[in-house]
Amino acid sequence: MKKEKTSIKEKAKRETVEWGKALIYAVVAVIIIRLFVFETMMVPTESMVPAIIPQDRLFVERITFQAREPEYGEIVVFWTPFVDKEAQKMLRAFDHFMDMFSPSEFKGHVKYVKRLIGKPGDIVELSQNIENSGYRVLINGETPNGLKDISYERAAIFTDPNFYRKMAYPEEYPYLSTQEKNLFNYYNQALDYKEAYEEVFSGLKVEDYAWYDKESGKVKVKVPDGLYFFMGDNSAHSFDGRYFGFVPKKNIVGGPLLIFWPMNHFGPVNKNVK
Repeated sequence: MKKEKTSIKEKAKRETVEWGKALIYAVVAVIIIRLFVFETMMVPTESMVPAIIPQDRLFVERITFQAREPEYGEIVVFWTPFVDKEAQKMLRAFDHFMDMFSPSEFKGHVKYVKRLIGKPGDIVELSQNIENSGYRVLINGETPNGLKDISYERAAIFTDPNFYRKMAYPEEYPYLSTQEKNLFNYYNQALDYKEAYEEVFSGLKVEDYAWYDKESGKVKVKVPDGLYFFMGDNSAHSFDGRYFGFVPKKNIVGGPLLIFWPMNHFGPVNKNVK
């Protein structure tokens, strides 16, 4: 009888050890997949409404953009070049846990999701859209197929070549309007933008990346080497490259694959323009 009890205890102990090993293997597998294959993100803004709405949580696959660079009009997830304090407040315990596995250089940063507009060396401008209201984007004088159905608002850098520098150093411009002062003060409180500007725009002068074109009377933006330019579909409610500038290649995470939360939005991300 005693032998039988001992045997049962040993069997239970062996099973516990095996279950423990299986759990460890599962956790290790999940971490490996998280580190090398998938990322997660919480969408903080309305920039991609109606396809993606604020506080949707996405699975982001990382493999594709490690093999090639994104194409014009593709939806891309990237780390913000700046610390976004307001978006950080929206993150929950799950988001903070998943971000524990992210590179330490992006601590305090959040992920944004937008469409790729410009690659290194491209000249980007907005032209009045004759067929619809708003403006269509021109890249090196033409609108790529993936962007033909999107209308944008002409704002920020496309109205003022000095916009990025004003946002980083509003004190250099004592004659700003009250509206501009309030805007730049808000951004400098909500974002660590000056620090990001000094890193991303290092060695660049304003005229290197933005200027008024005398012939067209429009502002043209040239994407510097090693940087990319993104804008959101919901242009009137998108804090994007028009406002904060360029995104380094190292900040690109991948492409959105699946909305996994909330459950009433569960399903693949619609990457086409609606």
